Amino acid sequence: MKTKFLSLMSLTAILLFAASCQKEENKVYFDKASSPTLTASTAAVVLTPGKEADNAITFNWTNPNYYFTTGISSQNVNYRLEMDTTGGNFASGAKYSTSVTSDLTRSFNVGILNSIFGNDMRLTRGRVANLEARITSTLASNALPQYSNVIKFTATPFAPPPKVALPTSGRLFLVGDASPGGWPNPVPANQEFTKVPNTNNTRYEITINLNADKTVLMLPVNGSWDDKYGWDGPNNANNTGGDKLKRGGGDIKVPGATGLYKITADFQDGVFTIVKQ
Repeated sequence: MKTKFLSLMSLTAILLFAASCQKEENKVYFDKASSPTLTASTAAVVLTPGKEADNAITFNWTNPNYYFTTGISSQNVNYRLEMDTTGGNFASGAKYSTSVTSDLTRSFNVGILNSIFGNDMRLTRGRVANLEARITSTLASNALPQYSNVIKFTATPFAPPPKVALPTSGRLFLVGDASPGGWPNPVPANQEFTKVPNTNNTRYEITINLNADKTVLMLPVNGSWDDKYGWDGPNNANNTGGDKLKRGGGDIKVPGATGLYKITADFQDGVFTIVKQ
């Protein structure tokens, strides 16, 4: 009886050991992946006003083929296409990135790419820019990143249409209880903005004393309430140092300290700033 009991215990131990080994063998480990190979349809992007719908550049890349101990991965591969100025190492303030799910190609037409260069990357319009691009591939939750080769290309962005429509009058005036003239309209002549040279009349500035925590608006016609520019949101809920500009927008709240400020209305990029002088 004792011998049978010991034999049963031995058999149980063997089975448990085998199960443990089997469980260990079933674990899945990452094995390898090949870095994506990136190519582009051109090394000299041509951006021409009036050709916004034309294709500017197409990027293509290869699947990195993630392998695990069980074989090739069945998970979707996520990609991120990055563009930066040469020498920026994809870490500069000009860097642009966009996500692509599963696809192995991404095309940009002239209008979209020119807007990215001018409005997002803030490249100098009318000047040749030296640029770089790469692809980063990952699995779920940004796991196991693989980086492609870096390709170089050039482009000369042109000025796209302003994000906010320009004043048809070609003039801009400040009104509001934050200004010396208050809310009465027409406003004093010294509350007119000045056009900033070399900006194609898309940027206006005024340096003026402001009353803390009060409100302003911008008027294209002095003495008329028919048109106005404010911020892109509800009254007085803007960031007081600057925010999005909108035609017909809400009242703009100014900073919380009385003093001399420069107010800039940038119609090209669709923003305004209020900076202490």
